[in-house]
Amino acid sequence: MTEPFAASARSSVGLEWEIMLVDGASGELVPRAPELLEALGDSTDLERYTVTGELLTNTLEVTSGVGTTVAEAVDDIADAVAAVRAVADPRGIELMSAGSHPFAKWYDQSVTDKTRYHTLIERTQWWGRNMMIWGIHVHIGVEDVDKVFPLIGALTTYLPHLQALATSSPFWAGERTGYASNRTLVFQQLPTAGLPWPLDDWSQFEGYLDDMRRTGVIESSPEVRWDIRPAARWGTIEVRACDGMSTLPELAAVASLVQVLVEHFSRELDAGRDLVRLPPWFTRENKWRSARYGLDAEVIISPDGTQRPLVDHLRETTAALSDVADQLKCAREFRGVESILGNGSSSTRQTAVSDATGGDLREVVHHLVREFRDGPTLREHLASFGR
Repeated sequence: MTEPFAASARSSVGLEWEIMLVDGASGELVPRAPELLEALGDSTDLERYTVTGELLTNTLEVTSGVGTTVAEAVDDIADAVAAVRAVADPRGIELMSAGSHPFAKWYDQSVTDKTRYHTLIERTQWWGRNMMIWGIHVHIGVEDVDKVFPLIGALTTYLPHLQALATSSPFWAGERTGYASNRTLVFQQLPTAGLPWPLDDWSQFEGYLDDMRRTGVIESSPEVRWDIRPAARWGTIEVRACDGMSTLPELAAVASLVQVLVEHFSRELDAGRDLVRLPPWFTRENKWRSARYGLDAEVIISPDGTQRPLVDHLRETTAALSDVADQLKCAREFRGVESILGNGSSSTRQTAVSDATGGDLREVVHHLVREFRDGPTLREHLASFGR
């Protein structure tokens, strides 16, 4: 095996959450990630979570340890956010997360001083400089490398559902885009980003990597930035299709859905059943519909072209898989999916604030800051469901 796939506990969970740094008064992005990282120093070295810089100096990424449950991983994320807030608050820096900043411009931002980021910008130019996007990444452990690409193929059927739940980028550079997730369309402009190629097994993936290295497209596998990709170093499947979630409970809900889907599909493989994979032209259409319409999308759910309202199909799916959620000990987080379906995604809330304030996008930023700071904690949210 030329690209080893690490050992990993089945259906274990890891989370990454990209967070914007903004000025509390103006709502502008502030390039102060290096300052906050310096203030944190080595205080987090012994923690399960990590806090790191990203492409732009206005962004920090918080990462969980490996959790056996979604709750464990989300608790790590909550601890990481608390650590960041402890050094951000005294400096007047607010935190928020969404797929895009409502009005910031790319030419006002600065790139983190690392060779790999400068190389990316040099190669991708205008599109790279426009990567003012924030997302979440959900890692799920896979115990057998032979399962990886069948699982990825099956997950692509649900990529629009996951994307729709997380939609939070309706504005771009001060304009209302008409898309629930404008981030989706921006991100796929990068080389090796976008939908995964419909590969059948790990050997085909290794062949793809060899081709990409030999032609100078990439140097290593992490430069493959598919919406759903294998993370060989960790032994996981990584779902990267989602906009930044605006609240912790929403992050938990989407993470639980990913975990439940992977475990369900893994059980189907264990039982010797083939997994359904849509033709790539349907997958591409579904991705666009979800980015455009969010939870109002109608999606293609089977190779014969059957179409259903996304919300209806997702409700049927969660009902059918509730037993799996119980067994994975994420049932309460899993019921958070219904909360998003009933109340709308962050994109819906942002456009409602804009409409109510005559299009004042600074008020949209203040709304996002308040949600991130004062929205229900995960425990408060779960308590509302009872035991």
